[in-house]
Amino acid sequence: MGFNCGIIGLPNVGKSTLFNALTAAGAEVANYPFCTINPNTGCVPVPDERLERIAQIIRPPKVTYTTMEFVDIAGLVRGASKGEGLGNKFLGHIREVDAIVHIVRCFENPDIAHIYGPIHPVRDIEIVNTELILADLETLERRIVKVEKAARSGDKESRRVLDFCSRMKSALSRGVAARNVPRAEQETDIARDLHLLTDKKVLYIANVSESVLKEDGAYIRQVEEYARKEGAQAIAICGDMEMEIAKLDRKEQKDFLADLGLEESGLQKLIRAGYELLDLITFYTTVGPELRAWTIKRGTRAPEAAGRIHTDMERGFIRAEVAHYDDFIRAGTLSAVREKGLLHLEGKDYPIQDGDIVYFRFNV
Repeated sequence: MGFNCGIIGLPNVGKSTLFNALTAAGAEVANYPFCTINPNTGCVPVPDERLERIAQIIRPPKVTYTTMEFVDIAGLVRGASKGEGLGNKFLGHIREVDAIVHIVRCFENPDIAHIYGPIHPVRDIEIVNTELILADLETLERRIVKVEKAARSGDKESRRVLDFCSRMKSALSRGVAARNVPRAEQETDIARDLHLLTDKKVLYIANVSESVLKEDGAYIRQVEEYARKEGAQAIAICGDMEMEIAKLDRKEQKDFLADLGLEESGLQKLIRAGYELLDLITFYTTVGPELRAWTIKRGTRAPEAAGRIHTDMERGFIRAEVAHYDDFIRAGTLSAVREKGLLHLEGKDYPIQDGDIVYFRFNV
């Protein structure tokens, strides 16, 4: 699996409700701040119509979906970067995830207290983002102090790090997230080593009531406009409705969504958006009794993709036998794919494509 999204936001915005709906992990949900102290983690099978179509044709004894991991991180508050509300601990949890899912409260409910009064999505987003920026500024200050002396004495690597950190600090001081600061390709290693919170890609989730899910509500528009200005993506989800959907079987879910005039659940929207956010693709393997889907970054070369299955396969990689999904569906069987000359033999430089069905040859 290996790819995860941290669910963040202010207290009482519906993070744990959404997490429960997505993962069926039973995270505690309550109407008080800091209900979630230790992060809850759950793996979600990725809905995959291609995998199901392949399974219908070859009928394997076992079908394994790829998964994404979601981490429910406790609510942040003003002053989190200074330790308020166990902020330092919670910010540390954010550093460990690949991307951020930022839940924004866009529903009115007098029975669920809002920590800062009336509903105001942009204010809420900016409170959280400000704390992330302040935490990053502290990280940069510490790194600048660490390399400044060596940089002044002429150490080229220290000078390179100092220049990058100083430029990043200037941008963050103006309220610009690290992910939106231009950088040279050779500076990628510096950024990775800093583990800046605002360098992570973010997806904004407008948590709405069921009544406004299909409408172009003012709160949703505010979140979408904020995300657009930041170069991010925003989607609307009703956490309470997702809880209801999670209790239904597959057919009942489809009927439920059809009755509401919706084409997909919030889970499906979130997974699709998460894939786009992290630039992920899916490939498939059919080994022995198992048909399995795997998640990798777009552009991953064949040996590295083989290593996702087992390190020995990457170490002893010889070649990959590849059939694309569309060719397989048209041919009807893997044997027919081979007979029609649609099976490709690829070497170490081949980047796995979304929808590839792959058999890896290796020797160790």
